[in-house]
Amino acid sequence: MTKFVPGTAPYDPPTDPLNILHHDQHLLVVEKPSGLLSVPGRGEHLADCLIARLQGIFPEVLLVHRLDRDTSGVMVFALTKHAQRHLGLQFEKRQVKKTYVARVWGEMEEAEGVVDLPLIVDWPNRPLQKVCHDTGRKAVTEWKRVKVGGGESRVRLNPLTGRSHQLRVHMLSLGHPILGDPFYADGPALEFPRLMLHAERLRLRNPDGGQSMTFSVPAPF
Repeated sequence: MTKFVPGTAPYDPPTDPLNILHHDQHLLVVEKPSGLLSVPGRGEHLADCLIARLQGIFPEVLLVHRLDRDTSGVMVFALTKHAQRHLGLQFEKRQVKKTYVARVWGEMEEAEGVVDLPLIVDWPNRPLQKVCHDTGRKAVTEWKRVKVGGGESRVRLNPLTGRSHQLRVHMLSLGHPILGDPFYADGPALEFPRLMLHAERLRLRNPDGGQSMTFSVPAPF
């Protein structure tokens, strides 16, 4: 069943000033707001995005990873080709530690767990993703319940892989879709002003010397 038709919601990104968390000769770490694309979409109406705004200040900025448009939180960019390669390898080898916070539908009974379900694009409904044990790519998410009450739960999520919509689909598979998710939530779970998913913390090694660095910003919900 198609729950979301791309293009039905107008793209109206926030215009608040960017929050730069860290800046050195190799790295640029910023807080991406919910509602802003990480990179340009197709068409001039989707040209406004985080990397384009950053290029207006740091023309040399280079992409390392992405966050979904509706997800907020910590993003790292490279300022040199060396840093981009170094950081790219860290993500590829799963050496980067990523921690998310989410509010999900329903009060979770278990305290923690692991979701290990392979994902693939749902072609008739793209960009939606789906679980497919035959052709899906491995996707693993660790989760821990933080708080429950009022018909919802607050969880901390640690993706061990980086598949598209991984956290959204994995939470849905548990019967607890992320609140405000325009792709996978419906009914009362959809009636929120934004996707309640935030990239809270990112731990990586500095390309210059390999020092471990952790960047964090609290969830705005």
